[in-house]
Amino acid sequence: MSPGRKAHHTAKWARTMTKWLVTYSRRTGAKWNLVDFGGKTKSEARGIVDLIAIRKDHRQDGPGLKRGDLFEIVLIQTKGGSAPRPKPDDLVRLKRVAKHHRAKAVILAEWKRGERLELFKLNGSRWLSVSPDEIFG
Repeated sequence: MSPGRKAHHTAKWARTMTKWLVTYSRRTGAKWNLVDFGGKTKSEARGIVDLIAIRKDHRQDGPGLKRGDLFEIVLIQTKGGSAPRPKPDDLVRLKRVAKHHRAKAVILAEWKRGERLELFKLNGSRWLSVSPDEIFG
């Protein structure tokens, strides 16, 4: 398999495994819905965010709003195989996007064949390992 084709294959599997993990880690509360930004050929599209997990927030209401009017948003970037982690300028972009959309968290999902998918939460300029329940539970 050519390096480009291998990268496409592992990126696709990283997104698939992330979707599975988010879907099956929820125990209570509203269901997470996933938005995938893959292109026509299921390859990565432009932009820093690969997936968005979104659900209605039934816990609180805001001024002039009722419960369920607001959303919880988690931005997810996926990496498959030996793809490098985001660079410092990518972290700045992720933080700006998260602030703009008022995201609850920015997550890096790393998947390698034969290993468990690992989740990391962006905290400042570092990635901290987290369990799926901490973010999506």
